[in-house]
Amino acid sequence: MQYGLLKFAHLAGLLMIGAGLIGVFVADLRARQSRDLPVFAEAVRLIGVFYDGLVVPGALTLLASGVWLIVIYYDGLAFLDEPWLAGMVLLFLIEFVEGNTVTRLYFTRLQRLTRIAVAEGRFTPELVAARDRPAATFTHFLDLPLLMLIVSLGAIRPADWTVFAVGGIAALAVAAALTVTLPRLYPADAQRTG
Repeated sequence: MQYGLLKFAHLAGLLMIGAGLIGVFVADLRARQSRDLPVFAEAVRLIGVFYDGLVVPGALTLLASGVWLIVIYYDGLAFLDEPWLAGMVLLFLIEFVEGNTVTRLYFTRLQRLTRIAVAEGRFTPELVAARDRPAATFTHFLDLPLLMLIVSLGAIRPADWTVFAVGGIAALAVAAALTVTLPRLYPADAQRTG
């Protein structure tokens, strides 16, 4: 019974974080495409709604249920002997720290600059400059590929580190490609004032 409840909580956390990250990604794309300030502002607001409403609670649910499952069923540190589980934990910790530092700070700043722009009735130079910060854009685009790698490790349960290494390289490549491509498709300096 306890295992079933923990597994359910873990799956619920995964669904919340996955849905939230997809919502953040789509809202971010909408913001990048928009040349209309009110539409841009609404897309940025939705990023915050998805992030705070689904990603954060999903991550906390995954963290709590995952730690509990590891403590009970893997005798604490014995999980380090399982490459698939150790890889999942490592990636989750990296994403948890990155998401609550670089990405959260970026979107918080973007929301603040968007409120200022709406009050002024135009895209401000600060907002346009903040839109495509490379480091924050890269970490944002890394979220979904790393989540996919985490899920793949749990589903495949490889006995060595090959899937982790190949998947990690692929996730970095996808994030890099999106970081380079999307700002060129939707350049921030093309956003009109007013």
